[in-house]
Amino acid sequence: MALSYEFLIERAEQAASEAAGALLDNVRDRALRSEKAWRAMAEQLRQVTEGRELARLERLAVSAMPT
Repeated sequence: MALSYEFLIERAEQAASEAAGALLDNVRDRALRSEKAWRAMAEQLRQVTEGRELARLERLAVSAMPT
């Protein structure tokens, strides 16, 4: 299953909500760690997606050059 940016952000928001409502420190800490991990995965996916798009546009520009 391919993860989408939206899915990852939704999980991060869910973890943030869990942390905000946690009564126990260890539960809050676990949820905050989870949120951080989900956001890191979302950011990494965003960077990879942008890099792929940039590479695609560069290949397109090179192929459009007259020879």
